[in-house]
Amino acid sequence: MRILIVEDDAPLSSFIKKGLEAEHHAVDAALDGEQGLSMALGIDYDLAVLDLNLPGLDGLTVLKNLRQRKPKLPVIILTARSRVEDRVQCLDSGADDYLVKPFSFLELSARARALLRRSHLPSESVLTVLDLSLDRVERKVQRGGRPIELTVKEFALLEYLMRNAGRRLTRAMIIEHVWNLTFDSATNIVDVYINYLRRKVDDGFQAPLIQTVRGVGYQLTASGRPQ
Repeated sequence: MRILIVEDDAPLSSFIKKGLEAEHHAVDAALDGEQGLSMALGIDYDLAVLDLNLPGLDGLTVLKNLRQRKPKLPVIILTARSRVEDRVQCLDSGADDYLVKPFSFLELSARARALLRRSHLPSESVLTVLDLSLDRVERKVQRGGRPIELTVKEFALLEYLMRNAGRRLTRAMIIEHVWNLTFDSATNIVDVYINYLRRKVDDGFQAPLIQTVRGVGYQLTASGRPQ
């Protein structure tokens, strides 16, 4: 998943970022409300973790703007404000969850997983397309009952393709979600790793799953051709 942290406490932001990255998420961080809102509106995130006491735009203003323009983006409020009134105001303004500082990272991680399960993304631990299966918990991949060994990046790329099966994905979308980088038109890293995956996932099977979409990027389909 690609997650945005909007938190002005730099050490805390770094701590959360490292923890989420250790769980194989791609994580961006913003230290003020204006930057956070700009990033949230300009990039396709799966989840936002938002502080309330931010320089520039405060967190509640950021939240209200997000709800107007990205109503489906899951948002966790992370703040030192513990009053019931503050929680009610945030939830009524569109927050999906509310966690008070100090907090346990394990609880934040669990709440993030719960929100992602309830969002538009697949909730199952095992993704399946035809005879290809990917176990997100055990981190195992099989096709036709045959185990497939993947590197960390190959696994992340295949998971992203399978979570978006049937959807056309641009190279920019892929590189932002899998590598957490700004797209550089001069790089061919996506094409290189797609070729690695094809050799492991498609070679030797009658129905190729990974398709090139001319002028767009790539798509994983069950039909053997782009849709």
